[in-house]
Amino acid sequence: MERWLPGITDELVAHGARLGTGASVQFYSDGVLKPPSDDIDMLGATRPFIERHVRDRVLSIGKVRIVGAQARDLLFEGSRVSGVRIARSSGAGSPASEDEIRADLVVDAMGRSSRLSTWLEAHGWEKPPVDRLRIDLGYATACFRRGEELPDTVIAHSSPGPASGYQQRLSEPGALTAVEGDRWSVVLAGYGDYRPGEDPDEFLRRMRRCVAPLREVANSCELIGEVTPYSFKESQRRNFAQMKKFPGGLVVAGDAVASVNPIYGQGLTLATLAASSLSAHLRSAMSPRDPALGYFRRLGSAVDAAWQISTAADLAQPHVTGPYPRGYWMTRRAGDMVAAASVIDPIVNRTFTSVLHMQAHPRALARPSVLLRSARVLASTWSPRRSVDS
Repeated sequence: MERWLPGITDELVAHGARLGTGASVQFYSDGVLKPPSDDIDMLGATRPFIERHVRDRVLSIGKVRIVGAQARDLLFEGSRVSGVRIARSSGAGSPASEDEIRADLVVDAMGRSSRLSTWLEAHGWEKPPVDRLRIDLGYATACFRRGEELPDTVIAHSSPGPASGYQQRLSEPGALTAVEGDRWSVVLAGYGDYRPGEDPDEFLRRMRRCVAPLREVANSCELIGEVTPYSFKESQRRNFAQMKKFPGGLVVAGDAVASVNPIYGQGLTLATLAASSLSAHLRSAMSPRDPALGYFRRLGSAVDAAWQISTAADLAQPHVTGPYPRGYWMTRRAGDMVAAASVIDPIVNRTFTSVLHMQAHPRALARPSVLLRSARVLASTWSPRRSVDS
């Protein structure tokens, strides 16, 4: 965001967001606090708060305007998209009036439920192939009044890891974030029949089974408003780069390309990387009216990385039964070793966290230096006595 909206972080913090660095950002694996990373920066704020400030900054550019309408279809001129057919509401009880917006370039940012594939097919184009991974995730969010408790904590995140076999019932998954308005934002997650519901008492009981920061908030802070549950059935990725033919004048961004497990927090990151990919494409010699193959190739590297990270973690859950990518079990064993070492070693943890936050490609975890260090770290903590006792 700083690349496209310089100073946005300071602006958000000035209006109540919290900036977490070093030890104020706490990651737990199987209930054990991982070593802090001095080079990590994470923003504590709710998504509507961030989106409102981003929108205000974009609208201040002057050349940007918002048209309130519903997108109904694409407009074509030959083999390129030339605009969008829209419907404007005329008020209660009145039929919507249709209109057209002509454009050199149309960006589909309609999200996970985008109707673009249906529109393309209706105009004689093929649908993009889609990858799906059913994960059956449920999560719930709640806000608490924030006081002087946990003054040195901005973010606390807990997840099951290799030590528990990624079993959610053995290591309660959840996260706590200090946000604007002197509040704590809490999210709890679970798969299958372990998903959290809207009952506030049950929500508090689950928080008290989680790591220390979440227990502290459950015991000390007032719940504000209701508990809001959500469900996420499957991750999906639309492979536009694999289409044999694609119209010019059209690109796709955000969840309309890939929608992955939301508990890993990659959605906004993928959206900003799509903006960077589009910028690079438009600054190249390619005309925006031509098929945007270069854009989809650039974005594809980021989408593939996010898909690899999220699906590898989801496939570790016993109820997720594939499809497994080629070489999954070998990659899984190496990943488990690095994840276990990241709980102990700050250098391994720095690499692990940079991949999780999409600051480095997942291939960084497979570097010989990382694998060797992870093996040495785990070997130094192992003893025959501990192995027998466990």
